[in-house]
Amino acid sequence: MDRKHSAITEYDFSRIDLDKLLTGFEWLHLSGITPALSPDCAAFCLACARKAKELGLTVSFDGNFRSGLWTWEAARDCCTELLPYVDVLFGIEPYHLWRDEQDHAKGDLKEGIPLQPSYEQQDEVFQAFVSRRPNLKCIVRHVRYAHSGSENRLMAYMWYQGHTFESKLFTFNILDRVGGGDAFASGLIYAMMNGFKPMEMINFAVASSVLKHTIHGDANITDDVKGIQALMNTDYDIKR
Repeated sequence: MDRKHSAITEYDFSRIDLDKLLTGFEWLHLSGITPALSPDCAAFCLACARKAKELGLTVSFDGNFRSGLWTWEAARDCCTELLPYVDVLFGIEPYHLWRDEQDHAKGDLKEGIPLQPSYEQQDEVFQAFVSRRPNLKCIVRHVRYAHSGSENRLMAYMWYQGHTFESKLFTFNILDRVGGGDAFASGLIYAMMNGFKPMEMINFAVASSVLKHTIHGDANITDDVKGIQALMNTDYDIKR
């Protein structure tokens, strides 16, 4: 909510040369918080995504819905408009995934899917996304189990190369939860850009988020890749 009247909402984006801004890069990551700030911000995000695809960049997008910034329907409308330009999608909301594209009264296919879905339930949603949006190369979402305010478990599902993968389930104590989603996204992007295998990709992303939960502040300030890999390779089976 504190970002609603930030300086970016008053900026004149027509001054920006998108070719100059994006040329020379491999990857563009966008957050759903930015288009939520104003119609001009939303239009700029869409323009960036389109230009990035023209230039051959990989485009990733994290919906990051914030109810204090816009309505659920406005978020779904805007974020769905971005989908044709996205390669890597974080989260399955806020997007329209109609049961019937000609009859929206039949509802969204994701309705009724629990916050902690089974593998089969998540796979069904992923398959629906990629059947309608064949440009998507990867879809990933993390799933949180909150046992208390200080102890959580975290895992993730990922659709990649025609298959849905399920990560390890990590149990941890929380120092600071803010930034866990961004750490998850950055972990996956790092793993993809460095040629990790699919299961390594998803486990590295979750381990990055878990590690962030143990760091005070809203950023995962560690660049200790070996430490994250050691965490992701930890055996979490119950010892008896």
